[in-house]
Amino acid sequence: AVVFTNINLEKAIEFDEYCHNHQPPIAFIKSEVRGLFGSIFCDFGPEFTVLDVDDKEPHTGIIASISNDNPALVSFVDDERLEFQDGDLVVFSEIKGMTELNDGKPRRIKNARPFSFVLEEDTTKFGEYDKGGIATQVKQPKNLNFKPLKVALRDPGYFLLSDFAKSFRPPLLHLAFQALDKFISKTGRLPTAGSDEDSRRLVDMVTAMNEELSGDAKLGEIDANVLQHFACGARAVLNPMAAIFGGIAGQEVVKACSGKFHPIYQFFYFDSLESLPAEPLDSGDLMPINSRYDPQISVFGSKLQKKLEEAKVFVVGAGALGCEFLKNLSLMGVSCDSQGKLVITDDDVIEKSNLSRQFLFRDWNIGQAKSTVAAAAAVLINPSLSIEALQNRASPDTENVFDDPFWEGLDVVINALDNVTARLYIDSRCLYFQKPLLESGTLGTKCNTQMVIPHLTENYGASRDPPEKQAPMCTVHSFPHNIDHCLTWARSEFEGLLEKTPTEVNSFLSKPNEYKAAIRSAGDVQARETLERVIECLGTEYCETFQDCVAWARLKFEDYFSNRVKQLTFTFPEDAATSTGFPFWSAPKRFPRPLVFSVEDVAHRHFIMAASILRAEAFGINVPDWAKRPDSNEFVASIKRVTVSEFHPKRDVKIVTDEKATTLTTASTDDAAVIDGLILKLDERATELPSGFRMNPIQFEKDDDTNYHIDLISGLANMRARNYGIPEVEKLKAKFIAGRIIPAIATTTAMATGFVCLELYKVLAGGHKLDDYRNTFANLALPLFVMAEPVGPKVIKHRDLSWTVWDRWIIRENLTLKELLQWFQARGLTAYSISCGQSLLYNSIFPRHRERMDRKVVDLAMEISKLEVPPSRRHFDIVVACEDEEENDIDVPLVSIYFR
Repeated sequence: AVVFTNINLEKAIEFDEYCHNHQPPIAFIKSEVRGLFGSIFCDFGPEFTVLDVDDKEPHTGIIASISNDNPALVSFVDDERLEFQDGDLVVFSEIKGMTELNDGKPRRIKNARPFSFVLEEDTTKFGEYDKGGIATQVKQPKNLNFKPLKVALRDPGYFLLSDFAKSFRPPLLHLAFQALDKFISKTGRLPTAGSDEDSRRLVDMVTAMNEELSGDAKLGEIDANVLQHFACGARAVLNPMAAIFGGIAGQEVVKACSGKFHPIYQFFYFDSLESLPAEPLDSGDLMPINSRYDPQISVFGSKLQKKLEEAKVFVVGAGALGCEFLKNLSLMGVSCDSQGKLVITDDDVIEKSNLSRQFLFRDWNIGQAKSTVAAAAAVLINPSLSIEALQNRASPDTENVFDDPFWEGLDVVINALDNVTARLYIDSRCLYFQKPLLESGTLGTKCNTQMVIPHLTENYGASRDPPEKQAPMCTVHSFPHNIDHCLTWARSEFEGLLEKTPTEVNSFLSKPNEYKAAIRSAGDVQARETLERVIECLGTEYCETFQDCVAWARLKFEDYFSNRVKQLTFTFPEDAATSTGFPFWSAPKRFPRPLVFSVEDVAHRHFIMAASILRAEAFGINVPDWAKRPDSNEFVASIKRVTVSEFHPKRDVKIVTDEKATTLTTASTDDAAVIDGLILKLDERATELPSGFRMNPIQFEKDDDTNYHIDLISGLANMRARNYGIPEVEKLKAKFIAGRIIPAIATTTAMATGFVCLELYKVLAGGHKLDDYRNTFANLALPLFVMAEPVGPKVIKHRDLSWTVWDRWIIRENLTLKELLQWFQARGLTAYSISCGQSLLYNSIFPRHRERMDRKVVDLAMEISKLEVPPSRRHFDIVVACEDEEENDIDVPLVSIYFR
């Protein structure tokens, strides 16, 4: 693939023609940014095959029944809704009874519903469906025929839209970019910012070109205002626009080289005229001042540039998004004046896996604080940047650092976070202090941005995605039916065996009396289980030599993948039925089979290797070199030396099948007595341990491929998958799922931060209306760009009052409780409940609370809720529940009482 960013049309057509006709064709990508306008064109040749048109795994469904009909109806278990669509091709596997469908042949479906679809096949002569089966979508390649640039300019076809409010804009910009090329070829220069003559000349060129068109291609109206702005900013390459189109072009290169994801077909035009200041710009304000920001000044004017430089900005997070934001902000000149300041905070340190997308970091920065390294790199980009790097997590625990004066002094907050909890906290702070919040997030090729503007938009927490569906505990531990369940179980076992239990052991050995007191105080089933694991670790599973570690690993294999399965299938045989007579082992449950250990099986040996090495690490035992070679004679011999006892299933073993259960062990009335007995055993065992013995808890680390962590987790998951007939997983995918890695790529991150920085111009300029702002959702894989104005906040009205979530009622008097209730009554509201923090100061249903009427509210708060107001704060906050005259509940704003 080749990418051109600064080339005239004549040369572009010449190069594109060569690339288009070359064998094999060379993907040609042309991108151009002019002020607040940008374009990209793609030509991947006369025939290009897209191997994967989107960014999704093939859809699957667990079959419940298949009819012997023409066409056949396929129904699925109601575990989760299907995502199949009419016309999809699917293949079937693991079907019992109607085995004719297990031939791997793709079959087309129709009438797709949430839990069924119709199969376009006659199954009347097939065997009768018995049970089981999985339907898997077959993703079909797509062939695209690209036009060369010379042809596409005359016949552009469909333009990829980004903003449906501007559906008329792409055809106009298609002409504008061609007219600009003509302007340059005739004058030898670009239009001058603020030059009315140059603007008129460009408008005339576009008008003349439009007159030469016919039919639907001819525009009914030419928007001269848009073209004037286009001409005015033609000399400027703005950093946010470069970030957006750099990200888009970068992803198109990946598509051209891999065939993965759908390319842009073929033109995409974008503009952000809404980013211009709300007030008309004076041409004199656009003149260059001999600074590095002259291109930006030619678009926005020197007044807004000064506001950018004096801005006080808080960037939360210095990861992938944070690095991109720092690069953008430093190039834009944000906080690059002595009056401005940029504060960035992140409590994380740099890891190896960060380097692929967090481009401000290098190999030698691994282990260093992200915020400090990122800030130093940003200063190299712009030495004028006034920046302070902190290593604090922005949370309730650090409100002494990020205190009231800090928040009150900010102009804008930019989130660069990767978790919802942190986002919600920052959102609450911005709500409270009424500060603009620019929010964004990425997931693979997808990104979204949300503008949270005081009194104009809803806040981030006003609308949230539903939580991800979690598999029931009993499914993960006893009835898995996909590899995700196996990996979740494997991660849990890893942490229990190598981190949690060794930590408990050390807690006991360090402070035995306090530990035993805490266990006795808890006295529940969880405490009993914890104690049993500690005793087991220090007793029957205690390791002194590496051979002990091999034996431990071998016996764990037998326990996990043979004995437990034998017990499960003994308790619930293959023909077991539920209390209603329905087969117990019906979909989605899969009947398991125990594994028979074989030293000849490579996967079995690798499991023993990883488990024994990590067990040795936990006990501080040296690992011999031969242990890291699972094919070595010494290693094989060490496994063969292990004696494995024969297992006999027990009767009356209770196995949890309730999907709502939160624990796998049932409580008993004598837990406390059992705990006392276990503590005696633990004390006895402790006297036999070497003096000063401690274990080494192992915290899961996904980024070190040499530490055997992923080896053990993938081994655990894959052996369990074999038990249940589930397809096994590769080590890399195991790392992705078990490591809970959020896919992040540089192209999407660059684009997302570019969109946010276009909104930053609006926030710092001030005076923009709601319909000037844009929230964005984009998916580079499809490709899809959706921009829309934000949703306004919900307005609550009562009498002649109205308020939103952004409002806070301020009372500048040190009121008594009685006076506070009267304050609400004067507004037609009855306050029936008042709380401060987690404590209830007043509730009308409690007669004793009436005794508090003559006391100051601040005194009640200090006494009951243990309120501590720092010297820098003059007020405290209360939450009041009210009802109107008709006894309807009314949500009132937070109330701040200024008592000092």
